[in-house]
Amino acid sequence: MFYLPFIVSLFTLVFVFFLVQQIRKAPRGEGKMVGIAGAIREGAKAFLKREFRIMAIIFVLVAFFLGVISHHLAVALTFLVGAGISSLAGYIGMMISTQANVRTANAARFSFPKSFRIAFLGGEVMGFLVVGLGLLGVTVIWFLFKETNLLLSYAFGSSLVALFMRVGGGIFTKSADVGADLVGKVEKDIPEDDPRNPAVIADQVGDNVGDIAGMGSDLFESYVSAIIASMVIGVVVFGTKGLFLPMILASAGILSSIIGSFFVKLPQNLEKAEFVKQTTEIRKAMERGIIAANVLMVIAAFFIVWRIFGELSLFYALLAGLAAGFLIGKITEYYTSERKRPVLSIAKAAQSGASPVIIEGFSVGMQSAILPAVGIAIATILAYHFGGFYGIAIAAVGILGVLGINLSSDCYGPIADNAAGISEMAGLPPEVRQKTEALDTVGNSTAATGKGFAIGSAALVALTWLATYFQAANLEIVSLSQPRVIAGLLIGAALSFLFCSLTMKAVSRGALEVVKEVRRQFKEIIGLAEGKARAEYGRCVDLATKSAQKSMILPGILVILVPLAVGAFLGLEALAGLIAGSLISGFLLALTMANAGGAWDNAKKYIESGQFGGKGSEAHKAAVIGDTVGDPFKDTAGPSLNILIKLVGIVTLIFLPLFL
Repeated sequence: MFYLPFIVSLFTLVFVFFLVQQIRKAPRGEGKMVGIAGAIREGAKAFLKREFRIMAIIFVLVAFFLGVISHHLAVALTFLVGAGISSLAGYIGMMISTQANVRTANAARFSFPKSFRIAFLGGEVMGFLVVGLGLLGVTVIWFLFKETNLLLSYAFGSSLVALFMRVGGGIFTKSADVGADLVGKVEKDIPEDDPRNPAVIADQVGDNVGDIAGMGSDLFESYVSAIIASMVIGVVVFGTKGLFLPMILASAGILSSIIGSFFVKLPQNLEKAEFVKQTTEIRKAMERGIIAANVLMVIAAFFIVWRIFGELSLFYALLAGLAAGFLIGKITEYYTSERKRPVLSIAKAAQSGASPVIIEGFSVGMQSAILPAVGIAIATILAYHFGGFYGIAIAAVGILGVLGINLSSDCYGPIADNAAGISEMAGLPPEVRQKTEALDTVGNSTAATGKGFAIGSAALVALTWLATYFQAANLEIVSLSQPRVIAGLLIGAALSFLFCSLTMKAVSRGALEVVKEVRRQFKEIIGLAEGKARAEYGRCVDLATKSAQKSMILPGILVILVPLAVGAFLGLEALAGLIAGSLISGFLLALTMANAGGAWDNAKKYIESGQFGGKGSEAHKAAVIGDTVGDPFKDTAGPSLNILIKLVGIVTLIFLPLFL
């Protein structure tokens, strides 16, 4: 059974190479387009280079500490392997996205379906790199060492990378985005991607480092954590069968995603179609591919579980996870789509000013957390009924089964956003900009849905780590009558709020620096406001990078130190409370913040389409204020909680021997 996941993961990497070649064959265009894309790519590379430099120092220290406390060099090495593979996936995916963006914009000049195809291919590179490299790392480490503890170390490495990439990338992108919007749209009344705005390149860079590299590392960690936690529980409960089932199911999910990706195509008669028709066809194409992949995954899982176990209880547990993921995606789409009532209510409130926009948006965000929480609760009960703790772990594998195509759809969004920005900055004709705007509009929806999916999968993975902790610590019951358990719950819940506070404050500080710099350039560079002089784009990129570097370290330290402190002073039961508390508060906070942010963003875009006065109106300015509040909600604080709720569990497991 080992050879199937090994072969599938290698095949996936070959498929990624094929995708990259297809992207590179497409023309880049000429003139301003190439120059703008080059500036975005260099800014993204500079950010990751600086971030990797800091991460390398921290990771070497953590690896040394792990080696010392475990007395096992392989623990340190597998930790570094997990960190290295996750970083590699994020770096390659981001570099390809910065090549796909300009090719998407250029293709829009000639063929709308071709333009969409290139953007989706760029998303596929990230999506299939994550699942291919993730599964390859798990299979190779197991084959070489045959120790589940080393798999935990591999997951820990990928988790820490996800934390720094998500937090650092999120702070960078929203510092630039908020700074650009506040001065450009509100003060200077210029378009979103106007080349006169000094922060516009930093904003485009942020789409790549936050929503490509950050999201990729986030779901890489979820993916390998789900597989590894299932293996750790499965080998105890079912022996070899329980050990290999998660890897076989992951292999089936990858193949299903690859086949489903070939269904994502647009008809050729959309060149002169209306905007609404173009966006509708894009949504249909993506839904067709995702549905095809899910159907194939269900069929494959049925035969796999039956062949290995001779009965279908675990298949039903997996279905519970798949259903929960599908439900969360649909609920997120409803609450963040520009065509649905929640977003329209925010847009309507914008006619009365910024305060009603913020109140309405926050209300939408809080309401959006209810049904996903119920869905995860039902999935947890069903999965436990059909397979105990192992059933919950298999449900987590189920929700991430077709991650390849789900992540492809999500990472398509930032590429389409970049393409729209490049079209605007390069001064391409209005009919071309309409096409890239259509791509971007759908991209906003897929990005919002992707965030909801990432949060839901993180919740199930965190539940799986909690189940694994109970098994590893030999705990059967943790009583709420124990004060230390209550203390652990409260500390875990409070940790999510502290985490959000730190990341939101970091964005506020970074945005303030960018705002000052943009104002300075408009004041001091003669002719900039009239478009006769070139902005100093690199200054804003540098400011946002420095802000992200300073701010990402403390959250990372806290996630490691808090579980260590609770374990040392309050004991094993309190640690279980810590995991549960951070999971519950982090899950609900993440849903609220991500969906409120997505709803604010699409309400702004709905007004920009010509509703309630359109661009430049008072309603538009109010919606921009709401969007600037929502930006750090949905792209910094909310997504970083995904990492927190998973990392608390895995850190607790890694350092559990210190408390036994």
